[in-house]
Amino acid sequence: MTKFIFIIGGVISGFGKGITTSSIGQLLKSRGFTVTAMKGDPYVNVDAGTMNPTEHGEVFVTEDGMETDQDIGNYERFLNQDILSINYMTTGSIYKSVIDKERNLEYNGQCVSVIPEIPNEIIHRIKIVAEKTKADFLLFEIGGTAGEYQNLIFLEAARMLHLENSNQVMYVLVSYIPQPSMVGEMKTKPTQYAVRTLNSAGIQPDIIIARASSSIDDVRKRKIATFCNIKPENIISAPDEDSIYKVPINFERDGLIDLILKKFSLEPENKNGLLWKKFVNTIDNAKKKIKIGIVGKYFETGDFILSDSYISVIEAIKHASWASGVKPKIHWLNSLDYEKDENKLSELKEMDGIIVPGGFGKRGINGKIKTIKYVRENKIPFLGLCYGMQLATIEFARNVALIEKANSREIEPETTEPVIDIMNEQKTNLDSKKYGGTMRLGTYDCEIAPYTIAYIAYGKRYIS
Repeated sequence: MTKFIFIIGGVISGFGKGITTSSIGQLLKSRGFTVTAMKGDPYVNVDAGTMNPTEHGEVFVTEDGMETDQDIGNYERFLNQDILSINYMTTGSIYKSVIDKERNLEYNGQCVSVIPEIPNEIIHRIKIVAEKTKADFLLFEIGGTAGEYQNLIFLEAARMLHLENSNQVMYVLVSYIPQPSMVGEMKTKPTQYAVRTLNSAGIQPDIIIARASSSIDDVRKRKIATFCNIKPENIISAPDEDSIYKVPINFERDGLIDLILKKFSLEPENKNGLLWKKFVNTIDNAKKKIKIGIVGKYFETGDFILSDSYISVIEAIKHASWASGVKPKIHWLNSLDYEKDENKLSELKEMDGIIVPGGFGKRGINGKIKTIKYVRENKIPFLGLCYGMQLATIEFARNVALIEKANSREIEPETTEPVIDIMNEQKTNLDSKKYGGTMRLGTYDCEIAPYTIAYIAYGKRYIS
């Protein structure tokens, strides 16, 4: 029977729930168990496709074409397995399902209430995934932090599932332990409040992952244990690391998986973390550095840089570099800067390679096209992804094929020389103002022309 582990955030968001979920899954898998992972996103958006990337981060597309949260990508990278659309849900998708059922009289004319119908729909989806995957463990990450109104329905679902069968459910709280420089010590009070908040929702954490800039000491562990009603040994230190891929090794060293298996009275089939340690050693042993520039427009949020907008691109660069025995240094290059000042394009010569990733809309497009022209003429290795590939087609058409007004109908609907067009079914969607969940996404068969760079890149693995 599947065991359910809910991973919940405390104090602040964006501090490691996804990596914690992924790491727990990787360690359980290394012990011989089958694992799957899900996420509940507390947004009213039906999927992640219409979310602002500079606020929410990257949209990760599953193999079967669902636009999801970036943490689904983390699950896939750590577990080395595909995570499908049924493993992701938003508040919007849950409410939409319940409303559709009510409209179809599937509640037999009863009054439909938020409680219990909304949490029951969440539990229903969780059980579908458990049944289809037959996994020994299902990890469910609840987006946001304890105390936020938005994720209460997911906390209620976690509580109700525990009430249904307490022996099959456990809770892990990932909580931030701040260490203000003017104070000089770690402060546990925010975590105490986070646990009290969870208690008010009917949830008592079984394990607390103490996220901090450095390892938490025994004094702080005892204080958290006393005020949060938990044993000191069930508090796991999670200090900052220079690589997220070292987190499973830290958890293994602190006995996290042993605590989980003890909770469920399970014995591991094997204990083999050697492959993961070998992978981490590969990262550490990469010495030669290469500089890769990413030219985009979804970095800035106020005065800060949000690299999460392109997280899968970043991780792909890292993995490709490590596999080649080199260490990547990623540089964020804003395409808007090149629109304002073409002289800045000369900085591209300092890069070993340039990537223009995906995106939408007109903003920053001229800067990207100027970038592509510069790297082509200066023979700087270039990769265009999605929109980046389309813009490379436009640049080549204008400056090599001499189609002066070459453009995309997405950028200029009335262009007289479209070299990139919108698919017919998409035109119907746009005319009907259907924007969400209407793109062709996911995996599909693709014929690659022989003797091209793409053919050479993919040929060894996929082409006989």
